[in-house]
Parts: sequence; structure tokens; C-alpha cells
Amino acid sequence: MRISTSKDGTDLAYDVSGDGPALVYITGATCFRRFRPVVGDVRVFATRFTVYSYDRRGRGDSGNAQPYAIEREVDDIEAMVDAAGGRAILYGHSSGAALALEAATRMPDKIDRVVIYDAPYVHDEAEQASYAELAATVREFLDQAKNARALKAFLHGIGMPGAFVALLPLFPGWNTMKALAPTLMYDIAITETLPPVERFANIRVPVKVVVGEKNPPGLQQVARELAAAIPQSSHQVLAGQDHMVSAKALLPILTEAAAGE
Repeated sequence: MRISTSKDGTDLAYDVSGDGPALVYITGATCFRRFRPVVGDVRVFATRFTVYSYDRRGRGDSGNAQPYAIEREVDDIEAMVDAAGGRAILYGHSSGAALALEAATRMPDKIDRVVIYDAPYVHDEAEQASYAELAATVREFLDQAKNARALKAFLHGIGMPGAFVALLPLFPGWNTMKALAPTLMYDIAITETLPPVERFANIRVPVKVVVGEKNPPGLQQVARELAAAIPQSSHQVLAGQDHMVSAKALLPILTEAAAGE
């Protein structure tokens, strides 16, 4: 385990794997660097990249300075890019995709390229209203220290299959996931708005916007809107994939992005 320190003094735990161009991996909700699916992703990515996999603030072995702000998470990404030598490719999954775009707006001189998968902004006002109701439910459970119920409510609310949610307590990382449940409010804060396309129109970094073919229409719509708004962007629907994307399916896209294709 290595430590990088963010601008506000928060310690960020990270691991480095592989050899090749520096790739900072920004995970989504309920994930941390030692979570088995994340470890599996890193193992695949590390065949082509030097992967910097870190615990976002409030997760795993990282700190959690308050109050929370999205800008502080962007500071954390900058700290990881600096740890990687001052320049890197960003890969963001789910809420991590939204953070990668925020980073691209602020530090284009430190980011070579961005690849995002399934940025989960709400796609219309109706979804925004239902998401606000979900946020209130999650917050209520968290206020009652019912982390497991908060986590399950969130995953059900965003459309995760019931069987998957029911089996989660059997996963080796379940206890850690419950401990980081309060960070769900961070992910909600990142994605509770419609895609900020006017602001992202100022991104001057090449961005690959990827979405899984099997994902619901809302995620597909958001991907199209982002790709249309970001000047140096391309859009790809990844065949056969849902939100839990296969790292092997994603690796060629990351490799092409690194090569400038």
C-alpha cells in the first residue's frame, strides 16, 4: 500500500500494478481498491498499463476529511495523477466517470486522455425526482446507522438485479462495503443532476464515452448527450455489456485511447 496526500490533507491509499502508460482508475459507488471485482479489473488493465488503483475518500484505507465536496474528490484525482508522475490517462466507471470528466475540465495539462464507462447522471426530470426520493431513503437509513439497508436500498434503486443484491452479503468485501455506505451520499451528490453538458463543452482533453449495450435507455441517452457536448470525444456502445463491464472487453478501448486512436 502506498499513500498520496490530497490538497486538504486527506491521505489516499493506492496500489500500483503493471507496466506501460500511467492509468488512474476511478471507481464507482460501493467500490474500493481491494474489492474483488476491482482487483480483477486491475489485473487485466495491468497487462498494458501502469495502473494506479486508489481508495476514494471515505473508503478502504483512505481518509475522509469533512465537509465533503465534489471539488475535493477532483483534488484527490490530481493527487493520484501527481503520484503517477504528473500526467496520466483517466478511466472512470459509473460515478467515477463523472469525476473523471470533472477532472478533465480542471486539469487538462495533466491528463492525456479520458475513457468513461456508464456515467450515471439522471437523464430527465422524472428520474431526478425519483433519485431525490432514493437519496432521502438512503440518508434516513444512514442516520439510523443501518448501513446494510442503506446499501441495499441504493443498489435496488439504481436498478441492480435483486439476485445480485441478495447475494452481496456473501461477498468477501461485504463488511467493508457496509462500512463505506456513508459515501453513497457522495456518489449521489456527483450524479443527481442532469449531465452538465454546457460546462463539459469546455473540456479540451480527448474523451472516449463508452456505454454498455445492455444498459437501460437512460444511461444510453446520457452517453449520447455527453459525446455530443464534449468537443474531442467519441461514443461507443460496447456489445454484450451491462453496467458490470468486463475488463477484457474494455481493455482494447483503453489501449486504443492510449495510442491516440
